[in-house]
Amino acid sequence: MKRVLVTGTAGFIGFHLARLLLDEGFVVHGYDGMTDYYDVRLKQRRHAMLFQKPGFTATEGMLEDQQLFDRVADDFRPDVIVHLAAQAGVRYSLENPRAYLDANVIGTFNVMEAARRLEVKHLLMASTSSVYGANDEMPFTEIEKADTQLTIYAATKKATESMGHAYAHLWNLPTTMFRFFTVYGTWGRPDLALYKFVDAILDDRPIDIYNHGDMYRDFTYVDDLVRAIRLLIDTAPVRPASKDDIAPGDNLSPVAPYRIVNIGNSDKVKLLDFIDAIEDCLGKKAIRNYMPMQMGDVPATWADANLLQSLTGYRPQTDFRDGIARFVEWFREYYQK
Repeated sequence: MKRVLVTGTAGFIGFHLARLLLDEGFVVHGYDGMTDYYDVRLKQRRHAMLFQKPGFTATEGMLEDQQLFDRVADDFRPDVIVHLAAQAGVRYSLENPRAYLDANVIGTFNVMEAARRLEVKHLLMASTSSVYGANDEMPFTEIEKADTQLTIYAATKKATESMGHAYAHLWNLPTTMFRFFTVYGTWGRPDLALYKFVDAILDDRPIDIYNHGDMYRDFTYVDDLVRAIRLLIDTAPVRPASKDDIAPGDNLSPVAPYRIVNIGNSDKVKLLDFIDAIEDCLGKKAIRNYMPMQMGDVPATWADANLLQSLTGYRPQTDFRDGIARFVEWFREYYQK
């Protein structure tokens, strides 16, 4: 029975992953800062649901608190660490960039140090499709360079990818980074587009549509995403004997047990089609406020998920209309709207 330390278990993705692992009989210890970036009551409700399951324990604390995190990791002795906690959000990084350095760079360093010291069997850490930045050849593949980040959020995530590679090389620490593509679903964050759109439409408030709606996203349903992470836990990278041992399309490092994997739906959806589907599901039209492109944003993201499929036999496939319907059902029930 594996013991998995998951950071960010009161968060959107961490909650769903912890719930999946617990349902499969894993022992999970969560670590979450419960920051007030958005409504803490939503985070508390997620954790309360996890505490109802056998095998779950948790600590409330900031990743920047190295002493506390070390004590938690030493006491729990995980086989695997899945590091999902981060200061999220592209737009907030324009207002408070220091929060991203503290949580994403310093916090991730503390997690890597604990993983090194405890010699965990596999360290898995979340990155983002935002690291592809100004790249315009799509779908994005893991073997292409990603050196043109457009926000401090994306830059901190790219920094953690580089740090992860260095630790994997120096300490032979099996490390997988995954790049998420526009995750949505039940128990989602209030700062995500789907949540904001549904909330505003139901309240007869206008929704802001950037770049006049000429945007495309690879919407990935959260259940698909955490299923992919669960399968990747069992797919720890191994340092290759030579470059010739690396399969075509695999970005396994030639000098470290380290790999980056896209987790996306491999389906480029136009934002206006996404909004149309929300309106159909709600039976109500949005008041649309068309706006120019926001600073730091990109017009399109689209994942090549072939590597994920070759490693795990799995690829996300939930149609965005079905995912929206599940979210709306949850939202209406949770908020009684």
